[in-house]
Amino acid sequence: MKGKEIKAIHIASIAQSHQALGISKPRHPLFSILRIEDLAQITVTERTRLTFNFYQVVLKKNCPAKVQYGQTMYDFDEGVMSFFAPKQVTIVEPGNLFPKTGWILNIHPDFLRSYPLGQKMKEYGFFEYAVNEALILSEEEEQSVENIFQQIGQEYRLAIDHFSQDVLIANIELLLTYANRYYNRQFIVRKPNYHGLLIKLEELLDAYFEHDVAQKGLPTVTYLASSLHLSSKYLSDVLKQLTGLTAQQHIHEKLIEKAREKLSATSLSVSEIAYELGFERPQSFSKFFREKTSQSPMEFRAGFN
Repeated sequence: MKGKEIKAIHIASIAQSHQALGISKPRHPLFSILRIEDLAQITVTERTRLTFNFYQVVLKKNCPAKVQYGQTMYDFDEGVMSFFAPKQVTIVEPGNLFPKTGWILNIHPDFLRSYPLGQKMKEYGFFEYAVNEALILSEEEEQSVENIFQQIGQEYRLAIDHFSQDVLIANIELLLTYANRYYNRQFIVRKPNYHGLLIKLEELLDAYFEHDVAQKGLPTVTYLASSLHLSSKYLSDVLKQLTGLTAQQHIHEKLIEKAREKLSATSLSVSEIAYELGFERPQSFSKFFREKTSQSPMEFRAGFN
């Protein structure tokens, strides 16, 4: 039996989003800020795939429900921040669309185009995180963030002059800088919880290389993240904080470990080892091995003879 198709809604402009919410047009076509308590509550009756052509930064307050982070539940009941990049797909479950209070910041990429922040947006990895990897704020952090939202809101309501965009973008960058700081704190605070993540990662990689890896090719970050129910960017950022290595570097470390095992403990040829590890060509394996160890596979093997 074919599953029910998910309803899809694409919001092409900030003006269209205001229209969908039943509110007046934005004061600027490429930017707006909304207080959630000023919006009429919208009830979603079916699972909906939602996409926007612009960035959104959302602060949800008074969220008494526990928040699921990966496969773990956390009982923070302070502010929750979420970040959405243009074209990012969000699945909205049935129920109320908004919490009781909070803020929504809408930023079209063209609003940032002539500013350094336009390029810097790519450096804020949290725009690629999944919804269940939201930033959970402490009470003090929530207050700091809300102060910036209030400052942005105040500037947004003023008459536009030659400095309006400069001031708004300066405050947006400050908000994102604080978000970076608080995510880093979140990674540190939850290090004990992520110990299990490291164990699962090792188990996943070991299992991958034990079962017909030659048929599947090299393991990917996407595969690991999906298996761990995390986004690729979030997984890499967590691992970088915990171990100093990204997810891709963990894969490379495991590849070298397995290659050394086969070169030192088996009589398999370099070509056979390359295919067993998922490389399409032996030359690719030899180049990779030399880059990581400063030796060729045969030079490494010779050290055990």
